[in-house]
Amino acid sequence: MAYDNYQTLRIIVDRGIVRATIDHPPINLLDLALIVELDRLGREVEADDSVRVMILDSADPDFFAAHADVTLIQALPADDTTRHFEVSGFQAMVDRFRTMPKATIAVLEGIARGGGSELALSLDMRFAAIGKAILAQPEVAVGIIPGGSGTQRLHRLVGRGRALEVVLGCDDIDAVTAAHWGYVNRAFPPGELRPFVDKLAARIASFPPHAIAHAKAAVDAALPDPTDGLLTEDQLFRSCLGDPETAPRMSAFLDAGGQTRDVELRGFV
Repeated sequence: MAYDNYQTLRIIVDRGIVRATIDHPPINLLDLALIVELDRLGREVEADDSVRVMILDSADPDFFAAHADVTLIQALPADDTTRHFEVSGFQAMVDRFRTMPKATIAVLEGIARGGGSELALSLDMRFAAIGKAILAQPEVAVGIIPGGSGTQRLHRLVGRGRALEVVLGCDDIDAVTAAHWGYVNRAFPPGELRPFVDKLAARIASFPPHAIAHAKAAVDAALPDPTDGLLTEDQLFRSCLGDPETAPRMSAFLDAGGQTRDVELRGFV
């Protein structure tokens, strides 16, 4: 498979490993262009029989993926509060990295808030750089909830109390704390992170693809099917959009410099 003509991602394929590097200045915002290409990447990796492992990292030393584009959320209908029968497009996009018969690994060396955190949470494993990686789910501060699977992934990884601390506190979580809680697998000094991930990916890629796929399926079989929870999350997310406080809070976030590099580096909650 060629993996050609990506504009927001750089793709390298070598010995059964796809390394996809997010390269979407200025902050790797999960706008329509990046979301569409991540969806395409997931479909192509899933269908590529030569691939055993996918690594997702970033070309930006400060950002893995900032968060979902607030202007896309503002454009969603505010009166659709019914329960849908299918997960949302974003939920489906990130969930493919969990369900595909390949090992998927996120390398976190910068900020992953909101949808960026949800993207990382959906991969099989996450490894973070100490002093550099930051994770957060700050949606409640602007009047919504994590709507891209964050409420479902965090609960399973860190437990109810810590999931609520992340979601309701809207605060940044550093790499060491994230590793202690289980938000990420491990935290490493920056110089040790990529060598560890590269070694792990090469080790996994040396194993038979059917064994990798079946091992993932067996581990996932130990957990309840997340679909029902994702449908509830999606409905509650959409139910927030029509609340009279939500639109002003999202507008105030953008007016205060949200989605600009300087403000996102400082934190906006």
